[in-house]
Amino acid sequence: MDGCALKELYTHLTPIQRVNIARHPNRPTFLDHFVELHGDRAGYDDPAIVTGIGSIDGRRFMFMGHQKGRNTKENIQRNFGMPTPHGHRKVLRMMNYADHHGFPVVIFIDTPGAFADLKSEELGQGESIAQNLRTMFGLKVPIVSIVTGEGGSGGALAVVCANKLLMLENAVLYVASPEACAAILWKTAKASPKAAEKLKITANDTCKLQISDGIIPEPLGGAHADPHWTSQQVKKAILESMDLQKMGTEELLRQRMLKYRKIGRFQEGLPVDPEKKVNMKRKEEPRPGLISDKVLQGEVDKLKEQIMKAKELSSIDMDQNRLIEKLKREISYEFSEAAKALGIEEKLIRTREEFTKAENGQSTSDQIEILENLKNEFNENLASAPNYGIMKYKLSLLKEVTEAKIFAENYKKTHPLKAKVNEKFKEVLEKSTLKKKMEDLKSEVEKAGVSTFEECDQELKEKVVDVREEVEYEFVNALESSGVHVTSKFGQSSVSVIKVKVDKLNAEINQMIQDVIESTPDLRNKIEMLKLEVVTDKSAPPSKESKEKIEVLQQQIKEGVADVMSSAAIKEKYEQLQAELAELLSGGSDGS
Repeated sequence: MDGCALKELYTHLTPIQRVNIARHPNRPTFLDHFVELHGDRAGYDDPAIVTGIGSIDGRRFMFMGHQKGRNTKENIQRNFGMPTPHGHRKVLRMMNYADHHGFPVVIFIDTPGAFADLKSEELGQGESIAQNLRTMFGLKVPIVSIVTGEGGSGGALAVVCANKLLMLENAVLYVASPEACAAILWKTAKASPKAAEKLKITANDTCKLQISDGIIPEPLGGAHADPHWTSQQVKKAILESMDLQKMGTEELLRQRMLKYRKIGRFQEGLPVDPEKKVNMKRKEEPRPGLISDKVLQGEVDKLKEQIMKAKELSSIDMDQNRLIEKLKREISYEFSEAAKALGIEEKLIRTREEFTKAENGQSTSDQIEILENLKNEFNENLASAPNYGIMKYKLSLLKEVTEAKIFAENYKKTHPLKAKVNEKFKEVLEKSTLKKKMEDLKSEVEKAGVSTFEECDQELKEKVVDVREEVEYEFVNALESSGVHVTSKFGQSSVSVIKVKVDKLNAEINQMIQDVIESTPDLRNKIEMLKLEVVTDKSAPPSKESKEKIEVLQQQIKEGVADVMSSAAIKEKYEQLQAELAELLSGGSDGS
């Protein structure tokens, strides 16, 4: 193959092609450069790991690395470059030796991974890798790791924690080989080219991800095409990395630690792919009673803060219902726990069963009496329940949230109208004719030396009333023209009279309803039964039968009360109040 074709081919290599080059049997190996030192001093010498002391330009180094074979016989002898725990312990021994004598450590990585046989697991493969990791982070000498071929899985991990991690141009570094990844994800090793691309395992990819710190160039055709030239490039890279020797011990250790702390990135606030979201587990609400008071108080305070902030921005748009439902569940749970603690829960369940057995759903006077006694007993002893303080506290939180909800809803409804009214009122006051009359009136008031309406003489009072009525008239017209309909306008005294009359009618109607209930045993019994069902429903898991019974009782009670509301006496009182209000409001400007 001529030089141009070779250059074109090796300039645009795919990730899987670089994997194949990294595995080439003729690539330079560790033993091409150094004399081996043997043994882990624990009874075994792993041929997949070689170590040795050497020098470059007069500087002494501790060299270690993986060793593959160039043919089948050598690969079997070297276990295909896959270290056992003995190999990792050999490396550990030599690293401690280098640390003791102050030799920089240079590691050549070229392994498909740690040997994963039964014997290696029995000897502590994972533990030996972990020991190496811990020791490397504490070595007080510079460490340079160079991936010369493939850096695979735990075999590479055991010797990769360096101050600088360099890679030959066609080397690869991975947690799982492309073939293994393809078999796991796509169920076929034929997808290995796709897996190699997705894994981001090439020298360029790892540099971009800030995993490796530099790329050592290779000749065209790969490192095996010119091993001597490649070795010179490796030598140059090692010597350039020895700037690390200028660092103090603490700085060197910190630099090594920070190198690995910065690896990895994450992003927040990105929308979730709908396809992925489908498979996500829904967040479950904690069971009632498991949410701490501090968390509940925090949610309430956050909601109130949001409402106040939204009020300043003239826009309130939030959901208080979720928090209200959560508090209701908590309070229902506390009531149930209080009933258990007071020994009333079993009585409630028995009473409920007796009511269920009653013929035609009609309760007897004895059952009503039992219900009343239970209710009184619960109310009298509630303060002595162990969770009474928590229950009271949660009830106060519910009250706060409910009030906040009412405020937010009212503010949301009234704010646009209030803004419109204020705008129109300002426009009315800016009218030249009204503005002049008000300024003249202000001058007369100042001249008279009075500060209240009562201190004015009759003439001045009439002028004040005239100006006020003119302002009101113009204001009403401005509102009507902008689409805000004003039904009537009357003084505060009229409002007070109307309120008194309406309250009186409501009181009379309530009394009549109470009298009818007291004089109608059937209606009274239904109300008591409804109370029992509601209390029992809170203290026990709700059932479909219980809910249906509550709905039936509510409907029957509503029908009974509706009969009272349609009585002739109430209709007469209502018509009488309507006539009085019509007479009171007839003083409007147009008589309506």
